[in-house]
Amino acid sequence: MQTSYLPYNPETADEAAARLRDVDEESLAAVTEAAGGSSVALAAAAARAREAPGSCAVVLVEGMSDQAALETLAARRGRNLRDEGVFIVPMGGATNIGHFLGLFGPRGFGVQLAGLCDEGEERDFRRSLEQAGLGSGLDRVGLARLGFFVCVADLEDELIRSLGVRRVEQLIEAQGELGPFRTFTRQPAQRNRTREQQLRRFMGTRSGRKIHYGHVLAAALELTRLPGPLDGVLSRVTR
Repeated sequence: MQTSYLPYNPETADEAAARLRDVDEESLAAVTEAAGGSSVALAAAAARAREAPGSCAVVLVEGMSDQAALETLAARRGRNLRDEGVFIVPMGGATNIGHFLGLFGPRGFGVQLAGLCDEGEERDFRRSLEQAGLGSGLDRVGLARLGFFVCVADLEDELIRSLGVRRVEQLIEAQGELGPFRTFTRQPAQRNRTREQQLRRFMGTRSGRKIHYGHVLAAALELTRLPGPLDGVLSRVTR
């Protein structure tokens, strides 16, 4: 599918000031509620965007496990994202992206944007980006040109495929969870699943486990062989 982009219309200073006045506290409160417990980065990004328009970049991700993985990889590359003005902002789910684009996109603060989503949420991302005025007829190549990358099938799948099943099981053992994992794999619902599927499901079975392993698995990756979506989104916001 051929991708077309909407024309860029530069703002005057008065137009920009008027637009930023419209990004009011009510709008920020709405996205803060959507983000739930992951609103710390959101508040920091909004404050930076308000104080110094054009000085920051925001990476929109579905949840805090994505944030943990990306921040871990950036630190391993010697980057301090906050010093660079780059904020990894979890949205509390991909369906909230429209609210976040309204706050940070061209009709809001107008910051540099990038993002990461699961394959199953790609359609929501495409539709919301188009509705926000960031493109039309977007395909996956068009998303990447905008700085938005798709994990196949999700973050955990990307990390497990990159590391390999044996290495991931070693990391689970190092976290003291090999016994619980083996018990989990013996459950009737898991017996016909592949080892990769069992590992992915195990990481989502307890509150906080996905976030924890987002950090653990990202810390074990070879920096020269990062999963494409993670490498792409971090490279997009190099400032």
